[in-house]
Amino acid sequence: MTLTFIQPGQPQQNAYIERYNRTVRYDWLAQHLFESLDEIQDFATGWLWTYNHERPNMGLGGITPKQKLALAA
Repeated sequence: MTLTFIQPGQPQQNAYIERYNRTVRYDWLAQHLFESLDEIQDFATGWLWTYNHERPNMGLGGITPKQKLALAA
């Protein structure tokens, strides 16, 4: 596996990851003060489950990623 980095100042080269990073930053990272890395990991795990199972995604037509996956199967 080879790591390839985008050019500095060119977030459009990896728009999906940049959008996900923005969602994480604004939805929860900037909203909470954490005491430990374990606390961050627990919160992130719960948030990711909610993101994939309960939170509608307008880019998917207002359904959750889990629903989209079920439709594709």
